[in-house]
Amino acid sequence: MQLLRALTLVLATLLGGQALAASADDLIRPIQEEWAEIKYRQPAKQQPDLYRALAEKTRKLAEANPYSAEVLIWEGIVVSSEAGARGGLGALSLAKEARRLLEESLKLNEAALSGSAYTSLATLYAKAPGWPIAFGDDKRAEELFRKSLSINPSGIDPNFFYGEYLIDDGRVTEGRRYLETALKAPPRPGRELADQGRRREIQALLEKTAKDAK
Repeated sequence: MQLLRALTLVLATLLGGQALAASADDLIRPIQEEWAEIKYRQPAKQQPDLYRALAEKTRKLAEANPYSAEVLIWEGIVVSSEAGARGGLGALSLAKEARRLLEESLKLNEAALSGSAYTSLATLYAKAPGWPIAFGDDKRAEELFRKSLSINPSGIDPNFFYGEYLIDDGRVTEGRRYLETALKAPPRPGRELADQGRRREIQALLEKTAKDAK
């Protein structure tokens, strides 16, 4: 009887621990929501410091969840967003740190968040200056975009960022096709603000390139 009670207690403890353990979605949802709030609702001048504060929160979350590829991906996204918001040579160290975080996440789970690490890495390689200033590399960017799309062919982000990359590379007609695919992407539960903001970016780029595509 005592053995049975002991086993029951152990089982209850294990199951309770599983119930209390936060899922990856639960962990990153507040980060995603705050990121979207910063990107799409806050003034541009305030964004660098807001991203910095969010990056610190995400770093602590990553330290508490060292085996979560999803948290590492979002730390990389936030740091890269800060780099983009700050701009200039001062952003290069942030871009390199974002690359490191995203590469670390791939070691844990390359398919996490539908291959988002590949999308973000590709964008970093596409937008960073090339050697000897930084690590920008169009060929590497293209490879990573293709990998991202192989995992998530209908996703709004991989199609948007690859379309933007192609347009910047002068392949306007091809790029617009990816933008149009991005517009048709299914909504992401809990990412309403991010989806709305991204769709506005897509529409703006389609309108801007309409004449060039003719």
